[in-house]
Amino acid sequence: MKNQFRNQPTFVPYALNFGMQLMQMSHWVSAILIAMSLGLSSLASAKDLSQRLGVGFKNQFAADLPGIAAQYWPSADLGLSATVGIDTQTNNSKFGGMLKLYRVIYDEQNLNFYMGAGAGLLSQETAGRNESGFEVQAFTGVEFFLHGLENLGFSFETGIAITSMSSATRFRTFGDSPVRAGMTFYF
Repeated sequence: MKNQFRNQPTFVPYALNFGMQLMQMSHWVSAILIAMSLGLSSLASAKDLSQRLGVGFKNQFAADLPGIAAQYWPSADLGLSATVGIDTQTNNSKFGGMLKLYRVIYDEQNLNFYMGAGAGLLSQETAGRNESGFEVQAFTGVEFFLHGLENLGFSFETGIAITSMSSATRFRTFGDSPVRAGMTFYF
């Protein structure tokens, strides 16, 4: 059977050019989202998490890798989190570490609406081949607290991310429900 596409122009150079344009545009979008998240301040009185430490889980890496997370709010409108995920499956191991910065921009009695940025390292082994790289995120999200469960926060987030591994760079949008964005218990 003849290859009927032999004389057709290849799609790869066009896709690579488009990918590079998206990456350049994503740097601007990320910078704007980070500036907005750090520049906007909260005006109302809401779920005050200042000086509180929370422990829970998040699953927000480009690779499906649930992690243990610690979240700390030094003030009512500024938060930090660190997540570590490990999977030692033979020939398919994964490791990820992510740091995030949160800024509350709107709040209600049992809900905080925030924007933020995150950066982390990823390592993934597939069929004995190891790839490592980094991920950068800009996001917006909500953490809400059910009446009667004032110490347990449920989150969902959406945003953009750039993941650069040894073999490729990936630009993606994401939307995470509480099952992926996480649950946090605050002490």
